[in-house]
Amino acid sequence: MKLTVVGCSGSFPSAESACSSYLVEADGFRLLLDMGNGALGELQRHCGLYDLDAIFLSHLHADHCIDMCAYFVARYYRHDGGRCDPIPVYGPEGTEHRLTTAYADTPTASSMSEVFDFHTVKPSTFEIGPFTVHTERVAHPVEAYAIRIEHGGTSLTYSGDSGITPVLDELARDTDLFLCEAAFTHGKESIPDLHLNGREAGETAARAGARRLVLTHIPPWTDPQVNLADAQAVFDGPVALAAPRQTYEI
Repeated sequence: MKLTVVGCSGSFPSAESACSSYLVEADGFRLLLDMGNGALGELQRHCGLYDLDAIFLSHLHADHCIDMCAYFVARYYRHDGGRCDPIPVYGPEGTEHRLTTAYADTPTASSMSEVFDFHTVKPSTFEIGPFTVHTERVAHPVEAYAIRIEHGGTSLTYSGDSGITPVLDELARDTDLFLCEAAFTHGKESIPDLHLNGREAGETAARAGARRLVLTHIPPWTDPQVNLADAQAVFDGPVALAAPRQTYEI
């Protein structure tokens, strides 16, 4: 598997990065995890507008899904080649309604489903293209899911947005790469069931026995070097900060 960081800023885009979006590729199949603010523009550096095969939305906060409205325009109103066939979109219950409401002016109430084939995510195991995926609900104020993606004997686990939860520990068990949010700063913010800080991300990776940790979803007002140091203090494996256009072979 190949992981490409499309965007990794938390809450809102930074001057350097779009919000959460990650491209996972294997066997010619392209799966996009989240499409937050600014992600659609950056995505076009890595693949064509119509080259995605499936999309997974971890939850329906704008910094993880709002560029789906722009992507609707690209797919619905395409003239060269005609309208796109529906692409599978996996998201929490109410994803179609959320995107239709956010767009606010679709031609009909069902226009989103003409280009997006919506599938409701629940805790489960299923196939997306060549990937076996496991989804679990995590600790966040809205319905939110982490995902584990397996292919060819390797695994990638993406936390989405979550506070501390044993569910995340188990989902990331022995994973090859743990892409984990670290929005908060240790000793500064402390709000249960919302976000992790760098230290908590490191502790989660350690409990899970993850082989590699990549910190992501760090907002522009948070010092990423502090979160990196905090994670390294409690996790013995390799730790890195996600950065736009960074790629990882898994």
